Amino acid sequence: MLTPAEAAAAIAAELAPLPAESCPLAAAAGRVLREDLAAERDQPPFDRVAMDGIAIALDAYAAGRRRFRVAGTVAAGRAPLPLAGADTCLEVMTGAMLPPGADTVIPVEALTLKDGEATVVEQGPLTRFANIHRRASDALSGSRALPAGTWLRGPELAIAASAGRRTLLVSREPRLAVISTGDELIGPGLALEPWQIRRSNAYGIAATLALRGYRRLTDDHVADDLPTLTARLAAHLATHDALVLSGGVSAGRFDHVPAALVAAGVRRVFHKVAQRPGKPFWFGIGPAGQPVFALPGNPVSTLVCLIRYTLPALRRLTGAAPQAVPCAPLAEAYESRHALTAFVPVDLGSCADRPAAAALHPTHGSGDFTALAGTAGFVELAPGRRIEPGAAVPIYTW
Repeated sequence: MLTPAEAAAAIAAELAPLPAESCPLAAAAGRVLREDLAAERDQPPFDRVAMDGIAIALDAYAAGRRRFRVAGTVAAGRAPLPLAGADTCLEVMTGAMLPPGADTVIPVEALTLKDGEATVVEQGPLTRFANIHRRASDALSGSRALPAGTWLRGPELAIAASAGRRTLLVSREPRLAVISTGDELIGPGLALEPWQIRRSNAYGIAATLALRGYRRLTDDHVADDLPTLTARLAAHLATHDALVLSGGVSAGRFDHVPAALVAAGVRRVFHKVAQRPGKPFWFGIGPAGQPVFALPGNPVSTLVCLIRYTLPALRRLTGAAPQAVPCAPLAEAYESRHALTAFVPVDLGSCADRPAAAALHPTHGSGDFTALAGTAGFVELAPGRRIEPGAAVPIYTW
């Protein structure tokens, strides 16, 4: 069996980014940039006043002058007035261009303004360009403002707007099919028999994907019948960029998913990973290169495999830059006598003098998804050894 790291590497080796398309800036939230974005101008594009106050020549202040005649006002978005002389100042507003001849701004809190005069009353020593955001101190015109592979959130879209872009080259949104299998599954709100259970995995998968920006989702539920399952999977492969299944991947008599996928033209890459929960995880590649993630049906296994493998793969599919997995210190010792990597849910606590610690919150098994409520995610714990408190371990958040 593959280790989790080997399984993740095997998935990544099979994937190529989806085609790129032009997208209006206003609709690009949650998309992945597929071009390097250059700064349109220097940032800031001029010496920018950083506080409301008066603009003066520092040499006049250094020579002892504390009273200045207000020769005009410069607001943000207005062409600046030149500073007329050492005994004058210009009232300036945050965001305005620094007036020619001025090199220092004294904030309004340090002034009294009366009868056309500004008197400095509380200001100590000043340095040249105090309270001024210098031109090009953030970025130079033509420099790379955003690299290809950037996931476009609020800050990144503000940067793109500042670069003057009305459209962006982004990855096409992936079309994802979320498919559950099992005759025992009954949807919420429908009558069920004592031997049946609610169909819940599909909702957890869809919510996880939607919260990561994957919105083109198709939902399907297929009975445990090999011909029916094969036909439905073939239909989904014809119209989707990736399939995410839950259930039917173990070795039981009614676990038809592996056989149905192969019959539908999916090439198996691996089946089973040395981990718990989620050991029966199956991964393959469809006829048109679509990744197919066949997740185990127990709810904890489903969500763990989705977070650990499917989400990083979808980032790769959309051309997003790889995301480093953070670590958290373990709050308590953990000792494994098994040959399988353990994925254990955790709570995160924190205090002022140390980072948040991961406190183990074990479930009663891979079917105990009620225990996941309120947890932050899960940690990945190496097999066959004792891990001491404070050791940094990889953490995956829900």
